[in-house]
Parts: sequence; structure tokens; C-alpha cells
Amino acid sequence: MIRTGLTAFLNGQGEKYRGQKIGMILNHTSVTPSMDLSVDVLVRQGYDVVALFSPEHGLRGHVKEGQHISHETDPRTDLPVYSLYGKNKVPPDDWLKDIDVLLFDIQDLGVRFYTYIYTLANCMHAAGSLGKEFVVLDRPNPITGKRIEGNPLDLNFASFIGNYKLPIRHGMTVGELASYINEEFQFNADLMVIKMQDWERGMWFDETSFPWIPPSPNAPSLDMAIVYPGTCFFEGTNVSEGRGTTKPFEWIGAPYINASEWKKRMDAYPLDGVLFRETVFNPTTSKYEVETCFGLQVHVTNRETFQPVKTACAMLECLIRLHPGDFSWIQLKDGRYMIDLILGTDEFRLALEQQSPVIKWLEKQEEQLDTFKEKREKYLLYGGETL
Repeated sequence: MIRTGLTAFLNGQGEKYRGQKIGMILNHTSVTPSMDLSVDVLVRQGYDVVALFSPEHGLRGHVKEGQHISHETDPRTDLPVYSLYGKNKVPPDDWLKDIDVLLFDIQDLGVRFYTYIYTLANCMHAAGSLGKEFVVLDRPNPITGKRIEGNPLDLNFASFIGNYKLPIRHGMTVGELASYINEEFQFNADLMVIKMQDWERGMWFDETSFPWIPPSPNAPSLDMAIVYPGTCFFEGTNVSEGRGTTKPFEWIGAPYINASEWKKRMDAYPLDGVLFRETVFNPTTSKYEVETCFGLQVHVTNRETFQPVKTACAMLECLIRLHPGDFSWIQLKDGRYMIDLILGTDEFRLALEQQSPVIKWLEKQEEQLDTFKEKREKYLLYGGETL
């Protein structure tokens, strides 16, 4: 039976932290097998929890993407909850001065641009600079820990949605990532990873027996998580990624799209494990709110062979050629392009604009991942094949 790091902590490995002042970095996914929130259990068991820290989407996971969060007081424990997704993404020293150990327990999605791993890294770095111990209670990579996909990030495009030269799909758990970042980027934090028991690299989340708790409002299912490493690209465009629908990141469309022609062109691509279906939807929020969008649903038929990054590259290439006058990239207030931050490079956008074969660009990028794979190897905590 698979057990998370939290379960291992509560079953004995946490005893060494009794009597120490604990700060917890958590959200609604930090639960026991009986679905109790970790902080409630630790407090009941007599651990001296003195502060809570919340990531993007808040302590209860209900705040929409990108929205800054204020500090609050947890009504159940009366503990202060410091927001790490507002004015401060790094905890300042005065937040940590009365804390002996920081405990991280959040379910990740397994991709470079999901912000929880940067909350982890920022807090680990802050703890290390103050000589505080940092403990990661490990949880599964829901899209397996054996697949690595996408381009390595160019540090010129580093941001809170991409850093540390990671590929889009890194194939690591948060505990493994913490060890990798701590050593490779010389954080020198006093890091402890409390491992899961009986988890193996090739497991998908539905093979763990754990119920799916949406890590964020638009991550309602494992189906979404499987396509997300690719369809997240559409966040950087004027095409709806399905926010405000029941199928976020599975339904992709816009009012101007000729869905039948897009499907015809996508069906001609040599893509494994995926089919496309024409769909029509009206988002209730986000892009094209209450407008009718025409597009495609991404149906994964074989998740073992499906390549979400390659698939999204092909979808964008087809769409830009189909609607060159209507399609556009989202440009931020500072002049940067959102897609460049998501992809961690401007080469992807420029290749598409120049009508260069984007799949060939991706293949050249993935040839550069051998260095990452070699470095990553010594930080892997669990058995099983790596692709």
C-alpha cells in the first residue's frame, strides 16, 4: 500500500520534530488517508505548529490563477497564514525568525510551469539562509516519474512559472526536485525528504489508490493533468484553453476557429495516443466569457505513448497556418510574451512565426536533455524505469 511522506511523518518519522516550532507550507491537498488536513492532525497530536504559508490559489485552493492572495488567520487553528502569492513570493526573515523547521506538503502536477515547485524552492532557499531545517513530505508525480519531455529552460526567460533549467515534464517528485535544486544550484539548505512508501516511477496517479483532489481550480482530473504539459501553451495565446468550462485544458478553441479544418489538419499529423474531436463551448469565465468558441477536444487514447508537448506544438503550428490573421500571442505589460515564459525561450514563438517546422525544433531541444537526465539520476528516490 502506497503511503505519502505525510503518512510516514505521522507514523513515526516526525517524532524528532516534537518540541520544535514548525511552519507548514501547505494547501488543501495536504491531507491524510482519512482526508483530514495535515495541520489539524499535527496540532491534535501535539506538534508545535506556529505558522502556515499558502501558495498560489490559497490555503483552501479556491482562488483563481494569478490572483494575489492576502494574509489571513486560519479559523480552525487560529494560526497566522502568510501568503506566498502576493507581495512576497519569498518569505522574509521576520516571518521565519520564530520557526525551527519548515514543512512542505503540497500535491504537484509534474510540470515546469506549475508554481508550487517555485514556492518550495523559494522557501527552501530562505530556510537555508537562516539555518532552518527544511522538510519535504513527498507525494506522487501524478503523470509518472519516468517521462521527460520538452525543451530545457533558457535562464534568460526564468520566471515564477519556469526556472532551474528544467524541461517541461521533469519526471520527478517534489522531494526529488528539492534535492536536485538544493545541490545543483547550491542552496545548501538543511534538507530532509520524507519518502513515500511503495510508490514506483511508472505509476499514474489513478494507480496509487489516492482520490484526486484538484491541486488548483482548473485541474479537475487526471485527464487534465495528462494533457496539461502541452495544452498549457494556449495560455500564451488568444485561444481559450478551456478555463470556465468543465474540461479545462482539454477543450481548446476560439470564436474565429474553423474546427473542422483544424481537425482535418491535426488528423494528418503522425501523433501517437491521441484523437481530436470537434467541440463547441461557451466559457463562463476567462477568455471569451459567454462567447461561443469552436475548437477541438484532446482525447488521449494511450497515455503511455501520448506526447503532450509534441501534440501541442502541432496544434499551434496547424492553427497559426489556418488563421494567420486572427491568431495572436498575449503580450505582457512589460513587453514580454507570455508564451516565451511558458516555454522558457523565444525560439518556439519565432520558429512558428517564421513557419519553421516546430516539431523539428522540439526534437533538437530534446536532444539536449541528456545532461539533465544524467544530473537528475542521483536524486531519484524511487525505483522503476526512466524514459
